[in-house]
Amino acid sequence: MSTAADKRPWVSVRARPRGGAAAVEAVVAALFAAGSQGVQEQGDAVLTQFPPDTDVETLRAALLAADPTADVAISLTAPVDWTEGWKALIGAHDLGGLAVVPPWLAEGRDPAATIVIDPGMAFGTGDHPTTRGVVRLMQGVVRPGDVVADLGAGSAVLSIAAVKLGAARCAAIEFDPDAIANAEENVARNGATGRVTVIEGDARVLLPLVAPVRLVLANIISSILLELMDAIDAALAPDGEAILSGILWDERETMLRAIEAHGWRAVAEDHEDVWWSVRCARRAN
Repeated sequence: MSTAADKRPWVSVRARPRGGAAAVEAVVAALFAAGSQGVQEQGDAVLTQFPPDTDVETLRAALLAADPTADVAISLTAPVDWTEGWKALIGAHDLGGLAVVPPWLAEGRDPAATIVIDPGMAFGTGDHPTTRGVVRLMQGVVRPGDVVADLGAGSAVLSIAAVKLGAARCAAIEFDPDAIANAEENVARNGATGRVTVIEGDARVLLPLVAPVRLVLANIISSILLELMDAIDAALAPDGEAILSGILWDERETMLRAIEAHGWRAVAEDHEDVWWSVRCARRAN
């Protein structure tokens, strides 16, 4: 096992999934399962590093099993002490009236406008364009006293953003049991206990139980979003809106057609790198 004193070169991995958003998620999951301590996304590629004793061929096979069409480049790089070095991958993000920052960069910031997220193993540090897209689109949408549902809540960053923008309460619904403890820690760290409730389970089952809601946030891969659209529509209050993300830019036209078919209209859009987010409202009768 590698240690901080181990001077052998590390294994650097750059994988470019080709199978859409689901493939990106599968490749990232495979990297974490193989032992990655942090994954960085650059455009349509994901990057990480592994210690010197990593079985390169087993790693390559795992990534290609996640996405057989992925481009995988593996090379050697300078040794890294990941006990602290991984923090360099996580930055602070100023997004309009809110900022998303890790704990070690939070000092001196206004707590009312700062969301402090411990990256842990949950998705939603602010380092991903889809998270940033939703936070940008939320501003000016959340009203004082709103009830919000956050589907695929991950780290609960969007739920925390909602209450900092004035929502009375938010249901942070997350299917992955490994993300729940991290989400609850982030809620407490941001003073949102009692306003954000983290709930483990399937959004299709749980969303009707928290309805009606004024705003639904859903940062999930597009195939799941399509499956959830009926449930989202049924859960929204008459003046409700939804912000959808986790969508690749080249999936935009497909999603716009689905939005139209459900009687919604796109009110605003956000596009960063290869990712697209959209704010939706019902069409006026």
